[in-house]
Amino acid sequence: MTDTAKQLEKLRDKLIAEPQVILDDPDLMQALIDAKESKMGENVVDLRGLAMERLEARLDRLEDTHQSVIAAAYDNLAGMQQVHRAILRMLDPVEFDDFLRNLDGEVADILNVHCIRLVLETAQDEKGAALKQLGDVLSVAESGFVEAYLTGGKSTHSRQVTLRQIQPDNAAVYGDAASSIKSEAALKLDFGHGRLPGLLVMGADDPQQFKPSQGTDLLAFFAGVFEQTMRRWLS
Repeated sequence: MTDTAKQLEKLRDKLIAEPQVILDDPDLMQALIDAKESKMGENVVDLRGLAMERLEARLDRLEDTHQSVIAAAYDNLAGMQQVHRAILRMLDPVEFDDFLRNLDGEVADILNVHCIRLVLETAQDEKGAALKQLGDVLSVAESGFVEAYLTGGKSTHSRQVTLRQIQPDNAAVYGDAASSIKSEAALKLDFGHGRLPGLLVMGADDPQQFKPSQGTDLLAFFAGVFEQTMRRWLS
């Protein structure tokens, strides 16, 4: 017996002893099916082959779904860790000025946004403009500004978290950074009974970073922690 024949004999014995070697290899299985179909001729339909093709297609779909679920779970975990890090950094400052600078500094960097702006409504009339800039981060607006900004002046109720591409008149909130902002996450803030609402906006230079189709649970959680923090400063 030649060396080639011996090797084939060993291979045959191994495949008989461990048939899963072939069963687990889709390319080998497909080659076997094709070889069998070629011997049958064109007038013979192999129902088992058709059933296997359908099972393979179903398996491919299941694998795609599995990969999508894994990717979504990883993104959710990464997003949760990102928000948690931002919150911990946000709670570090003990002075309000440092709190504002930190908000548009390290917190914005952690959240991977271009800038963060805070708008507080006031009952006092503002002369000549809806907003009075107090700095790069904090602005004061007349009563009703938050609702009008979130709804675009439409007769609808605003949500706690609004994700969208930025409106053309965004300079009122973003100031000098307005030209760089392409999408935003706008968080409506409730500071408690007897206090006017506020608005926290996260502006991104990527138009696809914030879209209405995205989930808002993590940002809603961030808004809740921010509200509690601001109540401490307002008191």
